[in-house]
Amino acid sequence: IDTDVGRTRTLYPWLGLIQMNDGEQVSLIDPTVIDDLEPLKKLLTASNCIKVLHSCSEDLDAFHSSLGVVPAPIFDTQFAAQLCGIGTTMGYANLVETLLGITLDKGESRTDWLARPLSEKQLEYAANDVIYLYQVYEQITAKLSAEQNQIVINEAAGLALKKTAQMDSEFAYLAIKNNWKLRGKSLLALKYLAAWRLERARQKNMALNFVLKESAMLNIAMSLPTSKTALSKLSSITPQEVRITGDQVVRIVKRAIDDISQDPTSAPVPVKRLSELSQYKPTMAKLKEVLTTVASESGIGTDILASKKQLHQLLKHAWFQIDEYKAQGLMPDLLIGWRAPLFAEHLSRLELS
Repeated sequence: IDTDVGRTRTLYPWLGLIQMNDGEQVSLIDPTVIDDLEPLKKLLTASNCIKVLHSCSEDLDAFHSSLGVVPAPIFDTQFAAQLCGIGTTMGYANLVETLLGITLDKGESRTDWLARPLSEKQLEYAANDVIYLYQVYEQITAKLSAEQNQIVINEAAGLALKKTAQMDSEFAYLAIKNNWKLRGKSLLALKYLAAWRLERARQKNMALNFVLKESAMLNIAMSLPTSKTALSKLSSITPQEVRITGDQVVRIVKRAIDDISQDPTSAPVPVKRLSELSQYKPTMAKLKEVLTTVASESGIGTDILASKKQLHQLLKHAWFQIDEYKAQGLMPDLLIGWRAPLFAEHLSRLELS
């Protein structure tokens, strides 16, 4: 399976085309003209049918936002190729050339997949994404053990869980870069602005930065303008943004200032960075030792077992009262799924909490 989507100024992608190959027939499905996609949803979620995708993250976004489901079980050929040593994060065309010796024409990659009609060349390009994917899948699975095959399925299931997790707008400020620089009323203003931006983006299906750029939001929280005139003097916000959202932004800033004046304890707890903590460096060194040990025991490369980001997930979970993962009801990757039994004994000896 593959998808081609339309996504320019929107928060959620729109399915423009769905390509499927069952080994006997290639189908190009136009979801823009089909009213009832229930049969497709049933197939995508059928437990007895493996869905093969390549680098499935964007496809999962598209299926979840457009159909309300994510495929399962999923076999991601990009991750599987890395697991069996073919290559790290290989693109589809590169993987096809490596395994099949076929060079794909990527000339239609900039197609607007929501436009109609699609040309024969565009349709051929779309079909190739699943014609050779089936052959790639067969070659990769022949290289995998049964245990490795289950790891591939489990990895995709973990990604699907993240795709369906919902961040409460109250915690949207946790995802803003440089939020750690703010305190008191500035941090409360950022919290209110981030919540408003996320709610508006979801309501209007607008990309977050088309509601208000992140850099502008941080600058507003630092400067706390209480009028549109003061807001317009900030270099990070355009006159058009002031015109469209200025009144709302000023009201949010005033609300933060008023709330702090009435109750100084209403400000969020300052955001911490792991690097600020004295135990960070020695603990990371121990985690890297654990990672090397687990890699030796399992025969799985350290780059597959855990990235730096995944190690940070673990530390934030142990040391922070709230973080982006907890706000979405998620657990660190090393504590769930196929990684958990590999790391459990080693992590219990570290006593992180």
